[in-house]
Amino acid sequence: MNRIPSVSLRGGGANEDAAAASPPPDPAALSRWVRAFCVIRFDLERGQLVEACFPPDALTAPGSGLDRLVAFSSFPDSMSHHLPRHRSSVHDSLFSFRIPDPSSPRRAFLYGFVFNRQRQDERLPRGGEQKSVVILSHAPYSSLFRLLLQILGPLCFDVGPSALAMVASHVAVWPAPAPGHPMELPIGSAALRVHLPPAADDPGPPPALLPANPSVPYGLFHDADLFAAFRGLLLHLWTLWELMVVGEPILVVAPSPAQCSEAVSALVSLVAPLLYSVDFRPYFTIHDPDFARLNVLAEGEVFPPMVLGVTNLFFLKSLKSIPNVVSVGSPNPYSTRVLPVGGQSPGNGMNGTPGKLKLEKLAINKFSPTSLLNSIKLRREGPLSLMTEHKEALWSTYSPTTKPDTSVLNRLIDAGVSPRIEESMSVVNNEILRRHFLELTTNFLAPFGPYLRTTTPSEGTSPFVDPPLLPPFHADEFINGLAARGPGKFLSKRMRSNWLDLYRRFLEGPNFMPWFRQRRAAAEQEQQRLWRQARMNVDIEKLMSNMSEIERIDSFDAVERYLLREMEASPRHLGAQKIQGVPIA
Repeated sequence: MNRIPSVSLRGGGANEDAAAASPPPDPAALSRWVRAFCVIRFDLERGQLVEACFPPDALTAPGSGLDRLVAFSSFPDSMSHHLPRHRSSVHDSLFSFRIPDPSSPRRAFLYGFVFNRQRQDERLPRGGEQKSVVILSHAPYSSLFRLLLQILGPLCFDVGPSALAMVASHVAVWPAPAPGHPMELPIGSAALRVHLPPAADDPGPPPALLPANPSVPYGLFHDADLFAAFRGLLLHLWTLWELMVVGEPILVVAPSPAQCSEAVSALVSLVAPLLYSVDFRPYFTIHDPDFARLNVLAEGEVFPPMVLGVTNLFFLKSLKSIPNVVSVGSPNPYSTRVLPVGGQSPGNGMNGTPGKLKLEKLAINKFSPTSLLNSIKLRREGPLSLMTEHKEALWSTYSPTTKPDTSVLNRLIDAGVSPRIEESMSVVNNEILRRHFLELTTNFLAPFGPYLRTTTPSEGTSPFVDPPLLPPFHADEFINGLAARGPGKFLSKRMRSNWLDLYRRFLEGPNFMPWFRQRRAAAEQEQQRLWRQARMNVDIEKLMSNMSEIERIDSFDAVERYLLREMEASPRHLGAQKIQGVPIA
C-alpha cells in the first residue's frame, strides 16, 4: 500500500545554519534508536551508491559489505514501467527490508525503512532517475519509522543530505525506547505518537487470556495493512495463519517492494501474540548473502523455514523447491484496491457508499464451471504462470485444519468506488481481522496454560520455602490429554476433525520451543516474585502462633536463609561490601 507523506518539516536558511551550529548528536544516544540515516542514489554508470550517511562511518566497517547490501536493498528491482506516461512524473513509495547484521557476532538482523522516489523525465538519461532515503535500525519499529520517513524523505529532497544530521539531532535526544508502551517523540515542531511493539524477550499476555485492547500491539508490525495486502485472498488468510504458526517456508511475490514488504509484515503480525521465530525478509533480493545458500539447494532438499518477499520473478525458478507461494498486490502501483475473485467491481453501496463485502464476491459459496476451470488451470500451471501475468493466488501442498470464518468476513466493509474513504475502511477492516486472529491465536495457545501457571502460598502456610516447580511438559502426554479434552468451544467451531495435526506440527516446528521457553522463564520469574511478595507481607507472629517448637526453629532457619539471600541480591548490600574493602587512610 503506497503512503504519500503527510507530515513535513521545511528546511533551508536559518534551519540549516542552526543545524550546522548545534553540537553533533551523541552517537550512543542515537544508536538506541537508529544505526544510520542514508541517502542512496542510482548511478547509471556505477549502480547503487551511498550518496550520504549519518553517522558517516555507520556502514563502512572493513569487510562487512553492509554499504552495498543496504544500497541494493533500497531500490526496486527495476524502474517501474507502470508510471504514467507523462513528460515528467514523480512516484514516491515506502517499503522495508530485513538483512543480516554483519557486525554482530551472533545471528542478528537490521531493519531498513525506505522512502523511494522515482522520477520520470524524458530530458534525463534513460528517461528517469531514482533515489532512496533509508533509516537503518536494529529495532523493528515500523509504525515509528514510517512516520519519521514521511518527514525525512521529502526533507532530504528539499534541503539535501544535511537533513540527515538535522533529523538525527532530534532522534538523539529522545528518551530510551520503552517497548510495549506508548511514547510521544518530538521532531521539530511536531510529535510522533506511537505505541512500540513489545520487546523480543517480552512473553506478552498469558496464553489463557485474550488481551483486552486489540489496538495495542502484542507483536511486530501491528500497523501493517493486513486487509489491503490480502484483500484478493481473504479466504486464504486462515491457511496462511496456519503456515505461519507451524513455521512453513513461504515465498511472497508482488509487483513492487511496497506491496511485498507490506504482505510479509502483515503475515508476521497475523500470529501475535505468538513469538515468531522464523527468519523473514520483507524485501529479498539476489544480492542478499543468503541467496547463494538458498540457490544451491538440490531438488527435493527441504527448504529452510523462511518467509521471503520478492518482486524479481527469477526467484520462481531459482527457489522452486519452496512449497508455499502466494502472490499479492496489483501491477498498478497507484492502485491499492484489488478486485474480488471473478473480477467484479468492488463497489457495493449505492453511489460509491460503503457496504458489506459480499461472500459471493469472494467465491465462497458460489460455483460455476468457469471458476472451476480457472482454478484447475491455475493449479496446473503453478507459480510459473506469474511469469506471463500477475494474479493473486496461493499455491501450497499444505492441508489446512482451520476453516475460514464467514462471520468475520461478513463484517468486513467495502469502500465502494470512492477512494476517499478507502483508507478509513481499511482501518475498520484491519481492526476486525486483527481482533479475530488475536483471539484465534490466543485460544490455540490456551491449552499450554497449565504448564505456565504460577502458584502462591496457600493461607496459613509458610512462604519461606522454595516455590513448587512448574508442571513438566511432555509432548506425547500433552497431545493425549488434549485429545481427551477436545479443542474447546472456540476452536471446535473453526477447525476440522484433524485439528490435532495442527498441534503436532506446531510442537515439531521452529516456533514452539522458543515461545514455550520464553513463556516458561517468564512464569518462573513471576512465581519467584509472587513468593517474595508473600514473604514481605506475611504476619510472622500469626504464622508462628500455630507452630510447634521444632517447626519454629526450622522456620527461623528458613527466614534467616531467605534474608541473607535478599541481602546478597541487594545493590545496597553489594555497595557496602565494596566500601568495606577500601582501606581507611
